[in-house]
Amino acid sequence: MLNNQEIISKLSTIKTAIFPITLAILVGFILDWLNFPVGWLLGPMIAGIIYAIAQGTPQPLPKIIIMLGKAIIGIATAFRFSPETISLISTYTIPVVWCIFITAALSIFKGYLLSILSGVNRSTAFLASIPGSASVMVAMSEELEADSIAVAILQYLRLLLVVFIIPTATILMFPAIDQAQTTTLLVSGKTNIPMFGNLLVIAGCCGLGIWGGKLLRLPSSAFLGSFIVGLTTLWGAPYQLQVPQWLFAVGLLLVGIFIGVQFDWENARKLWKAILIDIGLVIGLIIASFGVGYEFSNLTEVDLITSVLSFTPGGLEAMIATVNELGGDAGLVLAIQLTRMLIIILLGPGLTTLIFKRMKSSSAATRKLKVKS
Repeated sequence: MLNNQEIISKLSTIKTAIFPITLAILVGFILDWLNFPVGWLLGPMIAGIIYAIAQGTPQPLPKIIIMLGKAIIGIATAFRFSPETISLISTYTIPVVWCIFITAALSIFKGYLLSILSGVNRSTAFLASIPGSASVMVAMSEELEADSIAVAILQYLRLLLVVFIIPTATILMFPAIDQAQTTTLLVSGKTNIPMFGNLLVIAGCCGLGIWGGKLLRLPSSAFLGSFIVGLTTLWGAPYQLQVPQWLFAVGLLLVGIFIGVQFDWENARKLWKAILIDIGLVIGLIIASFGVGYEFSNLTEVDLITSVLSFTPGGLEAMIATVNELGGDAGLVLAIQLTRMLIIILLGPGLTTLIFKRMKSSSAATRKLKVKS
């Protein structure tokens, strides 16, 4: 049972979330009406940034908001996942691994340039430039004598730029592709169920996915947990299931507003030089990632939309949302992005520590030479 103080605290939290979410709905509706790419993701994100700037400090929302958003996107992805994707990615193992290591090398080089051009120390620059595991990098920053605030802001900036630029650029490159009205995997021999029952199944998958993802400590737990549950349910259910477009838009809205309201204007002002330089470097990294995706498409004959979105530097849920809207292979994008994420989680911290130790030993050797001379 909750006591009065806890109830008041929860009601206050809900109250503070009402205005930014209402603003997010308004801006999302406007961008969707203007046929802006992934408008229900970018609109709420813009609304959240404006709200955070107006308030003067970040306005974090209850974590359940982004968990529900990621869970809905995870279910939608599962309902479009094709069994053929598993065999397809195994066929392209060598090109996939090579492209992942190329994009990783580009990210490390971007960190090196950031440290030289902006003046931030190298450990901060490297940790801020590794895509796909922002929370891990921020957690490591204190141990590696990096500026944790700068790492968090620059990682957040990378995510914002990727989520803003990639969908817009992709839809300008491929304007003729029809957008899906529902997210569904068509299965012969299966009958439809009433929408109310369909939504009950989705709600159950989301709840179980969030719980299971946390229990198994999966990366992006709400998304991956719901994806696994949704995939199991879809393949095992005797009925054809679907995620309506309006529900998918709700998922995008929740993720977008949660990211947007965390914008920290005051700290961003203090790091203005590093931020301006990082914007240019991230844009350069995105262009290079487009090139990697283009070459992967030429090597494997995978469609260009899928290839480009598979090798973007971060923003897993946003890339899945974009490929769902543009009609590419969401399963293949997910498989490649997950492979990249797992490689980064396994090798990123160790590689960053190794680079940092070598930098420290090199600096120490340089100081000794100066003392001797």
